[in-house]
Amino acid sequence: MNATPDMQVAKDKLVEDFEAVVSDAEELLRATANQTGERVTAARARIEESLRDAKKKLAELQDNLVEQTRAAARRTDELVHEHPWQAVGVAAAVGLLLGMLISRR
Repeated sequence: MNATPDMQVAKDKLVEDFEAVVSDAEELLRATANQTGERVTAARARIEESLRDAKKKLAELQDNLVEQTRAAARRTDELVHEHPWQAVGVAAAVGLLLGMLISRR
């Protein structure tokens, strides 16, 4: 299944948010490192286990995104090689439109 650009943006945002949560949790663990007590120790252990799982899932998600990007690049390369003149035409049209938009400003 190919990801649409909107889905890709949403996935990228999810990865960004996930990384922020992991970073915040790690900071919380560092800040409470000197706290003692059975409840604090148990909570820290659960958080550390959750962080390990989250980091593993984040790495898998990033690997998946990288592979999807590579697959899209390969497919684009194949299409350009299969239809070179159409690719040149599309690139020229996009360049013309961008040039018109930029010159209006």
